[in-house]
Amino acid sequence: MDFKSCFYCISFCFLISCNTAEKPSKGEVLFDNHCASCHIAPAIIDLPKNIWKDNVLPAMGARMGIITAENHPYHKLTFREQMAVIKTGVYPFKPIITEEDWKLLQDYIIDLAPDSLQNINTIKSSPLTQFAANPVTLDSVKGSLYTFLKIDTLNQNIITGSRSGVLTSYNLKSKENTILDYYSSAIIDARIIGDSTYVTNMGVMDPNEIPRGNTILRHGGATAVLQDSLHRPVNTLYADLNNDGNEEIVISEFGDLTGKLSLLVKDKYGFYKKRILLNLPGSLRVVHRDMDKDGKDDLVVLVAQGDEAVYILYQKENLEFEIEKVLRFSPVYGSSWFELIDYNGDGFDDIITVNGDNADKSFVNKPYHGMRIHINDGKNNFKETYFHSLNGATRVIANDFDQDGDIDFALLATFPDFDKYPEYNFVYLENTDSEKYTFKQEHFADTKMARWFLMDTADIDGDGDDDIVLSSLTFSFTPAPKDLEEAWRESYTDLLILENKLH
Repeated sequence: MDFKSCFYCISFCFLISCNTAEKPSKGEVLFDNHCASCHIAPAIIDLPKNIWKDNVLPAMGARMGIITAENHPYHKLTFREQMAVIKTGVYPFKPIITEEDWKLLQDYIIDLAPDSLQNINTIKSSPLTQFAANPVTLDSVKGSLYTFLKIDTLNQNIITGSRSGVLTSYNLKSKENTILDYYSSAIIDARIIGDSTYVTNMGVMDPNEIPRGNTILRHGGATAVLQDSLHRPVNTLYADLNNDGNEEIVISEFGDLTGKLSLLVKDKYGFYKKRILLNLPGSLRVVHRDMDKDGKDDLVVLVAQGDEAVYILYQKENLEFEIEKVLRFSPVYGSSWFELIDYNGDGFDDIITVNGDNADKSFVNKPYHGMRIHINDGKNNFKETYFHSLNGATRVIANDFDQDGDIDFALLATFPDFDKYPEYNFVYLENTDSEKYTFKQEHFADTKMARWFLMDTADIDGDGDDDIVLSSLTFSFTPAPKDLEEAWRESYTDLLILENKLH
């Protein structure tokens, strides 16, 4: 997944404060005229000059109709893909800015941008002690391409789905891995209920505007397509939101230039009708929770493309929703995941976010990547109270792993600083003082075993404490040291079971 379009919307702008009586420059005026209509404005200093010049500004120019032979948004696209991009209306046929003003805009950005970013890591970390590491090999193939991971505690299985569409089940007792079925593309969600299997396929993983994903149900030898033409779905939620005995399906269609959050509602004939809840690209994850204490489940949604934000969709009557944006982030953050948990024990759910998606044209280690705790004031107003720096942070699990009454965190970083801190691909934060936000960081030291991408938690050995399972994705989104990439390609380790040593 990428979040490149977050930089490039037509109204791309930057927060430039001016507390002086001096007349603003023409460049500043251009910012004011094209500023902050679709997302929060990041600071120019958040990216270095070379990234602005070589990557971000050319793509930004295309969004403003400045299209050249060297900078053409349809380059290498098939005719069908070109037509799909044109239909989005993202790239205007005529420039919305003159060449002279465009040059002034570029010069203004380059002049203010730093030569490099200060990325100093001062966090102390030690090798992992809370968990014992048990590697698992699922097949005889080197490397791994797992896009879905789920622990099935009822049947003592670990369910995995691959980029190539293979659904498998690893039994924790027999240590056998069984292929359950084959699907058309990358699996991002699977749910097995008796003889029925619900699967959401992503379609083409690379950024594109053609909706090729689907959600299907297989029962015995029969297959029913519950919804087709999904636009790069990345998350699926099944829940009876209105308590009528029928489950609704909420699908995060991440998309690319466009995307949406979709609701599938079953009609009286058993067919699903699709309704768009958010017509925005970048929907990543949805959690259902009664946020306003009115007896109805609401939807909490993280959106990462363009206007990075957390929304609460308050449920009203007849599955209608009232939308409120409760958190908003700079588009350079690369928001990737969130957890909803009562961190401080006051009875109200707080929001834990991680940001670190770095698989786009702005690849550089960013000092503002990491985990943030946003505390709820009881009225769903959230305030950031803690930031834990971690380059490339992409997943978080909030849980009291050591059962001492406070919340600990497991973090994955798909894009850590592999040159200096490759061991920070997985880190564990033991909460030592909840009120002061003091954490002891531990890391998994074996950097060559695999590149960890997904994780889940459950008490898989039945001893009363929660364990963690990691899955590998041997895929170089961004550059990594050659010795690590070679080790990952040659590795037979597919999963890592981190057994909690508490009991």
